[in-house]
Order: sequence, then structure tokens, then C-alpha cells
Amino acid sequence: MDEYLIKVQNLKKIYGSGEIAVHALAGVDTIIDQGEFAAIMGPSGSGKSTLMNILGCLDRPTSGNYILDGEDVSELSKDELADVRNRKIGFVFQSFNLLPRLSALKNVILPMMYRPEDRLDVEEREEWAIAALESVGLGDRLYHRPNELSGGQQQRVAIARALVNQPSLILADEPTGNLDSRSSAEIMALIHDLHAQGVTILMVTHEPDIAAHAERVICLHDGQVISDGRGGDSECVRGLQQSKGGAQ
Repeated sequence: MDEYLIKVQNLKKIYGSGEIAVHALAGVDTIIDQGEFAAIMGPSGSGKSTLMNILGCLDRPTSGNYILDGEDVSELSKDELADVRNRKIGFVFQSFNLLPRLSALKNVILPMMYRPEDRLDVEEREEWAIAALESVGLGDRLYHRPNELSGGQQQRVAIARALVNQPSLILADEPTGNLDSRSSAEIMALIHDLHAQGVTILMVTHEPDIAAHAERVICLHDGQVISDGRGGDSECVRGLQQSKGGAQ
């Protein structure tokens, strides 16, 4: 069995055509192993959001191959991609994306209602959701709505929602972007705990201090990988830290 979870080969994404064509990805090659914690960094317009959308099966490449958990998803239909997302990917967004009128428990239950197979009954869904919320330290906030929770607690609900279907991959897009420093530290500690349990995590961030938490940092520029290094020692993190320091 292959040890990698993700393998992309010569991945390209082109928007538009002719003279106005934008090459958002210009031939990306990378492999993410099972259980790895990697970060994707790069300046605005580098292609990191485009790459994240393709890896999250929210979009398809113009050309190239994307293997996810042994399945080539490069040319799947929209419905097929939706099925892969539901079965194999959990998302954590900067803006939490919780439904404001639903309790924490119901927000976490929601993904299970769209399981294409192995549907759970009402009691099982609630049991799984409670277990997920307890795993992120919110067993006492089951019936609170988002506006009754702090930013850090809302992101914990989002992480519980991402975990509840037991996905192969967690994609975290700027997971601390809307949080204060204390809440950011708590969320990163939780992400480290998940990684220690064997969860594969791929995180997009523009913050070098957050990227330094990852085992590995993949740096993009103009739609290409320009460096691929280890955590806080990576060339990308060091460069952005120096840039940030110089701007102060």
C-alpha cells in the first residue's frame, strides 16, 4: 500500500484563454504522506488558494493528475467530487462557516446528513457529534449557538465538524486568521493533538509563526513550488519572518 495520501503531478490551472490567460498553477508536483502535517505558504497571487481548492476537490485542474487516497480525482464530475469531499475531506475555514441559527451540536451533525452511504440514524449521528465536540473540549457547549461562543470556541466547533465523518484529510485554510493570539495558540495546540493521533493535516497560512508549527512547509510563487522544507527551518518561513521583521 502506498504511504502517501496525496500525489500531484504537473498540476496546472489556467483561467481564461489567449493573451488574458492566467496561469494560477504552472506545473506543481508534490506528495503528502499519510499522517503528515504540512503547510502551504506564498504571497498573494502565488497559487496557494487555487491549489487548496483543487486539493479540497472544490475545483478541477486544467491538466495534470491529483491522486487522493489512491483515487485519481483529477477529472471527476462535480457530483463525484462532492462525494469525495464528504467521504475523505474535513474543512476548517478562517471564518468558521458555522450556521448561526444552529447549536454547536447541530452544526457538527450537519455533514453526517449528507453521507452518500453508510447513513447513520438520528441517535448515532448525535453520539458521533457529541464525541467530536468532547474531543475538542466543548462537551459543555453542545447547545450553544455560534453567537454564544468565543472565536476560539467557534473554531473548535468547526474542527469537530471537520472530524465527525472521520476523513482521510483535514484542510485548514488560515485556521487562526480571525483569532487573537491566545485563541490561536489553543487552536494550534489542538491541531498538534490531532496530528499526534495520526490525522493528516494540510494548512494554508500567510503567517510564518503559524507555518512553523508544521513538520514541512511548501512555498509557492507564481504557481510553482519554489521551496519545500522542514517546519520553522524552511527557507519560506525564514524569508517571510525576515520580511515581516523588516516591515515593523
